[in-house]
Amino acid sequence: MLAVTAHDHVPPGPVAVLANPTAGRGRHRGLLPELLARLGRAGRPVELLRARTPQEAEAACHAAVAGGAGALVAVGGDGTVHRAMQAVAGTAVPFGPVPAGTGNDFAVETGFPADPRAAVEVIADALAAGRSRPVDLARLSGPDGVDRWYGAVLAAGFDAIVNERANRMRWPRGPRRYDLAILVELARLRPRRYRLTLDGVPQEVDAVLVAVGNAASYGGGMRICPDADPTDGLLDVVVGGRFDRRTLMRVKPRIYRGTHVTHPLVRAYRARTVELAAEGITTYADGERAVDLPVTVTAVPAALRLLR
Repeated sequence: MLAVTAHDHVPPGPVAVLANPTAGRGRHRGLLPELLARLGRAGRPVELLRARTPQEAEAACHAAVAGGAGALVAVGGDGTVHRAMQAVAGTAVPFGPVPAGTGNDFAVETGFPADPRAAVEVIADALAAGRSRPVDLARLSGPDGVDRWYGAVLAAGFDAIVNERANRMRWPRGPRRYDLAILVELARLRPRRYRLTLDGVPQEVDAVLVAVGNAASYGGGMRICPDADPTDGLLDVVVGGRFDRRTLMRVKPRIYRGTHVTHPLVRAYRARTVELAAEGITTYADGERAVDLPVTVTAVPAALRLLR
């Protein structure tokens, strides 16, 4: 792994920008020219990447980095950041997340302002000064042998099941589809048997909620792993045990404050490597569909350089 300090120089080359115009339901779309102009005043060429799908976006980021980009900036939510992150993790190319989505957990948890204009000011100042700071990422390995990176949280319990249900539904559109998916999965709620191995020590647990956090929050500010620190070289694992429907609905609002971890059915752990297995669960990393269990998650210190 590349050694990174807080004062490493930003490599030469243009600033590649991935922007998702539909992020945050498009509410920041009109800001993009202003954000690009501010980045340009840092003294480097700015190149806006073209992509029509998430897969094209990820490919465009890889191509930009391979083609000599000196930095990569993502304007959007956690999904956009997640796609861009795949191209710069473990490289010398620094990264700037501009929070412009519905969920901006990685950017906010790593110290960027929640306002897109203010975040671009921070990124542009770092570019001009040649400054970057290291942050950890989590490396996710599935049965297919393909690794992916994530910066915030891997969901592998009820929330992942709801996401999977919502993504399969064609009606209704918008947020109501997710609400309906919650109702359907609540009616089917049952604890699942998980095999959890923390730094080589196995255990079996019956659980409804399972999350592996490099950072504290997911879903737009839900502090599922409230003590997670993306600079400590460790992963935080939060397991919510045999909740029934009523108890889960009482505990769920507490996740926004992070106080759910005091509930007697919740356990929190910390490890460098987490192996997680269960039947019939598809995981979601940074809100994006990832891989089916079983998975291995590894904390990788200083895997990403942030323009801060």
